Amino acid sequence: MKILTTLAAVMLATTATAESHLPDLGGQVVTVVTENAYPPLQFIQNGDAIGWEYDAMAEIARRLNIDVVYENSSWDAMIPAVSEAQYDIGMTGITIRDDRAEVVDFSDPYMTSEMVMLVRGDEDRFSDAASFAADADLLMAAQPGTTPFYVGVYDVLDGDEANPRIRTMETFGATVQALRTGDVDLVLTDGTAGQGYVDASDGALKIVGEKLGTEDFGFIFPKGSPLVGPINLAIADMKADGTLDALNTQWFLDFKMGE
Repeated sequence: MKILTTLAAVMLATTATAESHLPDLGGQVVTVVTENAYPPLQFIQNGDAIGWEYDAMAEIARRLNIDVVYENSSWDAMIPAVSEAQYDIGMTGITIRDDRAEVVDFSDPYMTSEMVMLVRGDEDRFSDAASFAADADLLMAAQPGTTPFYVGVYDVLDGDEANPRIRTMETFGATVQALRTGDVDLVLTDGTAGQGYVDASDGALKIVGEKLGTEDFGFIFPKGSPLVGPINLAIADMKADGTLDALNTQWFLDFKMGE
């Protein structure tokens, strides 16, 4: 409760300065699509969609005077759908990459994360990327076209995107479920989502090995979207006044402690 109060105080204290220089979009309706599969960024709890990105988007909406409507989509459909302007914004811990920037526009980064190795809590056959790669019987799961897929192919295995040791699945939740049931032995994910799954697993999952690199997350937009500039101004404002730090404390410390 204290963390939530602190976050509210930060937001209230900065309302006057934020609203005095950010653009007012006049209540424009903005459709945001997400997957709801990456705690604590966005996920379903007790039937409600919640998470860091929801709170960040709510604060962006307040500062810019927009009315956000949420839609749900699978990962593989999200970037094509946003690129075709079916939605105004996509948010689901999307790594900023040059190839994706050819078809969608990105916001400025709102978070930097690192790739980690998620395994079952009793895993003792490997402890890092090298020992996983050395055992041909071990399998990993990933969504095709995602950063974890490419890191698995090129940084963990042999660079062959058709390597049968990578089982491709439609959703991130399916990869974690396959890990938990023993169908695969490894899932790569950004550190934020990985830690969220570990903290919620009651010991069934853990993270092993060194981090495999860093990645910046951004919101995505149809090419040429007029929303990019205002959203970037709001992100910069939230960084400057401590709102993003308060959200990090709420969702990463509080989520980890299970309070």
